[in-house]
Amino acid sequence: MNKSRQQFLVRWLKEQRHYGRRWLRLSVITGVFSALLIITQAGIIARVLQNFIISHQPASDTPGLLVALAACFAGRSLLHYLREIAGFRAASAIREAIRQQIILRLEARGPAGTTSRAVGSWTTLLQEQIDNMQDYYARYLPQMSLATLIPALILITLLPLNWTAALILFCTAPLIPLFMAMVGMGAAEANRRNFQALARLSGDFLDRLRGLETLRLFHRGRAEQAAIAGSTEQFRLRTMEVLRLAFLSSAVLEFFAAISIAVVAVYFGFSYLGVLHFGDYHRGVTLFAGFLALILAPEFFQPLRDLGNFYHAKAQAVGAADQLETFLSETEEANLNTGTLTPGRSGPCTLVARDLVVMTAKGKPLTQPLNFTLPAGKRIALAGVSGAGKTSLINVILGFLPYQGSLTVDGTELRDIRPDHWQKQLAWVGQNPVLPAETVRDNIILDRPCDAQQFQRVMECSGINAFIADLPEGIDTPTGDNAVRLSVGQAQRVAVARALLLPSALLLLDEPTASLDRQSEQHVMHALTEASLQQTTLMITHQLEGLQDWDEIWVMAAGQIIQKGRWQALATTAGPFRDMLAQRDGEITL
Repeated sequence: MNKSRQQFLVRWLKEQRHYGRRWLRLSVITGVFSALLIITQAGIIARVLQNFIISHQPASDTPGLLVALAACFAGRSLLHYLREIAGFRAASAIREAIRQQIILRLEARGPAGTTSRAVGSWTTLLQEQIDNMQDYYARYLPQMSLATLIPALILITLLPLNWTAALILFCTAPLIPLFMAMVGMGAAEANRRNFQALARLSGDFLDRLRGLETLRLFHRGRAEQAAIAGSTEQFRLRTMEVLRLAFLSSAVLEFFAAISIAVVAVYFGFSYLGVLHFGDYHRGVTLFAGFLALILAPEFFQPLRDLGNFYHAKAQAVGAADQLETFLSETEEANLNTGTLTPGRSGPCTLVARDLVVMTAKGKPLTQPLNFTLPAGKRIALAGVSGAGKTSLINVILGFLPYQGSLTVDGTELRDIRPDHWQKQLAWVGQNPVLPAETVRDNIILDRPCDAQQFQRVMECSGINAFIADLPEGIDTPTGDNAVRLSVGQAQRVAVARALLLPSALLLLDEPTASLDRQSEQHVMHALTEASLQQTTLMITHQLEGLQDWDEIWVMAAGQIIQKGRWQALATTAGPFRDMLAQRDGEITL
């Protein structure tokens, strides 16, 4: 990571602070008032010592000062507590805002936009990397202001009493951030490498955990164990590199702070011995001034110490922000559906594409210009070899990919329609059903209103009634993570029931029977065929049998639609569809 990139990321991090600006201000204000109490407390202690040692005043003359001293201690404790609360609230608000931005962008990109990373890597991005900004916003950012304000208040206090002590502190203070910056110059890069190692380790571990059964079947256990061990070792080395820089920065800070305080102490020592005769405005060096300066000297450097201790939080945040900012800028540049229109609609819809080119989030075309009309209430089957662009077309209709050209829904441009409004009018069944809710019932309903009669009809149509009695708790059986308590066919029937529960404007099917046995395939296709008669339907399929009754078949190849027609016409005409049928028949014969 070069220096200009680091500076840009620091600016980006500071731009996010407006989400917690009120709490950040409160944190700084409480820090300033705490510093004022420290100065008052130091003045009281110095005055008490001056009275006892020099003025020889009796103890009975100081109870008021002692009460004030106790009040200062109590006030500092309270202000410290309030400052911690304010810093935590500020960082929490900012982290949640950034996390919400990431989640919204992920929702906008959909499944098509999340395949570039392993699942574990996305988890690291959303959790660890955002959480590692906590100390930057809670501590480092407020401390940047306090590291200037508190030393300035102490200098203002000392200057009228002894200008030499104030000058010593003023001259030595800049050395600390200067040498700290030199030592910690590579900290942001070290943290970035650390986050990359963590993301790689998370992704590798989760992927291998999910494929554990396959790895065992192919005797890859030891090899993958060695790979995980290698990733773990890389993460350990990156972590130790970060810690080494953090400890080195702290050592430099403590060294210069100790030297500066020692110089102040030596100055006052020689002044009391009568060797030095400057800095006191010709009034003589008093014990009060000396004690006050020596008490405040460590407090002068304490904000700089704290800033140094939190410097690693800045480096950590910059390292985390690298991938976060990159992801947000990529999705912002992508021409995703960000419309605001909410057109009313009842019944099936009509889709019309004119020179439609499906794009990736980075602007790379996935298809050739497409021109088609999908009339309301019609059933269209989309066929073609793998990689022809069928899934890309489905994803752009779902609103998960940007596009160029025109794609209208009942005359309204798709990119102008609000995404959530459009997606509520869709029903979708894919190859690998996702059941996010806890029970079978919850996965069918998904918090949508439906009456008992409608629910039972969907259960019967989708074939769920054929196996629901065999489940331990019936319709309320927990499905488990990744629907492990259901077979693939059972999970697919639940997904079909979910799609059929409420009528939709458009039913999208992406090879819904790809992984099913013959019995499950018959149940699913029967239910989907019944549903497709009531709404506009577009289905991706490699199963060419059973398409005789569909209104039209579109054949895609190399990102364009090259054939359209009914099954009977395409099957008897030389072309790609008849070639696929012949290849299919040959595979069945073999």
